[in-house]
Amino acid sequence: MASDSRYSNRKYVIAGIAVAVVIVYVIRLFSLQIATDDYKRNADSNAFLKRTVYPARGNIYDRNGEMMVYNQPTYDVLFVSNEIESLDTLDLCATLNITREEFDAIMARVKDRRRNRGYSSYTQQLLLAQLGPEEAANFQEKLYKFQGFYIRRRSIRQYTSPNAAHVLGDIGEISQPELDRDTTGYYVSGDFIGKQGIERYYEEQLRGVKGVEVLLRDSHGRIRGRYMDGAFDQPAIPGHDLTLGLDARLQQLGERLMQGKMGSIVAIEPSTGEILSLVSSPSYDPSIMVGRGRGKSHLALERDKTKPLFNRAIMAAYPPGSTFKPAQGLVFLQEGITTPSTLYPCHSGFLFSGMRLGCHAHPSPINFQNALSTSCNAYFCWGLMHLLENKKYEDIEESMTRWKDYMVAMGFGYRLGIDLPGEKRGLIPNYEYYKSILGPRWRALNVISIAIGQGEILCTPLQIANQAATIANRGRYIVPHVVKAVKDGEIDETYRTWHYTGIDAEYYDIAVRGMRGAVVGSDYGATCRRANIPGLEICGKTGTAQNSGTDHSIFMGFAPMDDAKIAISVYVENGGFGATWAVPIGALMIEQYLNDTIAAERIPLMEQIESTNLIPSNYGI
Repeated sequence: MASDSRYSNRKYVIAGIAVAVVIVYVIRLFSLQIATDDYKRNADSNAFLKRTVYPARGNIYDRNGEMMVYNQPTYDVLFVSNEIESLDTLDLCATLNITREEFDAIMARVKDRRRNRGYSSYTQQLLLAQLGPEEAANFQEKLYKFQGFYIRRRSIRQYTSPNAAHVLGDIGEISQPELDRDTTGYYVSGDFIGKQGIERYYEEQLRGVKGVEVLLRDSHGRIRGRYMDGAFDQPAIPGHDLTLGLDARLQQLGERLMQGKMGSIVAIEPSTGEILSLVSSPSYDPSIMVGRGRGKSHLALERDKTKPLFNRAIMAAYPPGSTFKPAQGLVFLQEGITTPSTLYPCHSGFLFSGMRLGCHAHPSPINFQNALSTSCNAYFCWGLMHLLENKKYEDIEESMTRWKDYMVAMGFGYRLGIDLPGEKRGLIPNYEYYKSILGPRWRALNVISIAIGQGEILCTPLQIANQAATIANRGRYIVPHVVKAVKDGEIDETYRTWHYTGIDAEYYDIAVRGMRGAVVGSDYGATCRRANIPGLEICGKTGTAQNSGTDHSIFMGFAPMDDAKIAISVYVENGGFGATWAVPIGALMIEQYLNDTIAAERIPLMEQIESTNLIPSNYGI
């Protein structure tokens, strides 16, 4: 009986094992066929080939409809690992003009699931991107010898001129960090994405929507045509075209004038905030960032000590120098510290309690309008001291905060929000900033240099140009932006909204007259006489920013005086006085835009500026 009981127990054990095995198989089948699509996907891959159809990227035009960026065909080489048989690797490498070592490295990288998380031996993978038409034709002729390899037509960017690289940007193969940040699932390894400029900022609008073709395979994996005559195909949707506010001819002139110089030009249409020209110098030809040579070109630009990849127009933060004076004087007026007739003394500088901040000779005393025309340092130092230590405020913390809030309202100290990546904020110090470095008992004299745009004040050229547009508009501005219109879509509401400084328009009228006087001259002198072009009514303000080497040359202006069509800032590093280089460059840009030409008598000046190299020979050493 004991023996029978033992055998009976074994029967149940064996039955239990059999049931467990069945359950495991059922769970596995459920997982393969229902819970996940891995089995279905692999099975489908044997019968179908889903080929991605890439959309045409949107074209880019300037404000006058002139094409700046368009597409040209290029070709990728793809492979499916599971279909490769009897591959003559050396012949393949010779056909593609790559070495065996390069081929092995590419294959290893593609099959590394840590670097290529979407890898499958049943799906197409990228071997080589951006073959030219001739290279693709040579490979196509021998494609029958390389089973499992395919050619896919794509497009690359082409440029109609060597200008505007910092605005237009470029595209390149997507990196792993960029793939990781893609929450939409749009991109796969080997795709191309905007890397800089508007190509990056407007990536979603430019890229379009991918399509797909479903192809039928036979039992040997060979393509037999489109499945059900394309009934399940999805066409690609082209990207949107962009129209820029940029004027291509003005941009070209700006880059010519800035040859051999480091600095920037930013020109804005005051009534819309549209960027008419954005020059960062040194620059580069955007066409060198196209194709398989992009990596080498990018490396060479990175190693260039003059930093041609650095967009000085929106990334560089400089002392604004005297171009900051209009903002200061406007605050004094609005806060009631001064009136239009208030006079301050200038004995060739600001003299108080043993401190002296120099100026140039001109009649004294002087009011706000004439202080702008002649760029008097003393007027603005007196005004700032009387503002910060005025008894109408509880203490210097309140007065400094009041001053700083006006500066921020004028567009300083924070990013304006231009539709380009990489914009910097500059620096407008506040009470706490000075408290941290000077202690709690600091006074106006400790920071008096900020009255004339020196000291801790830092602004981007974009912010200075925006100030010119704000003055031209008598106290309001629209955030500067590069894109004027997106095909089949509106631009962001941000770029149609007015921002107000909180300063009365009547005070801006005084600033305008002062800046006009700086160009045409007054009894107190003028600093922008080289910008006086008959018929244009240019208003301007020079700046000379102190530097460890030669000072920086700055100009800010707009024209015409009333109903301005263009506002501009010019910054020439190591250019010396503002009137030496920045003023004539700004004037020529204004003349080109308003008259669509440069008068014959100023052609020699233009040629002189173009041919002058101001980059120090020991720069970067």
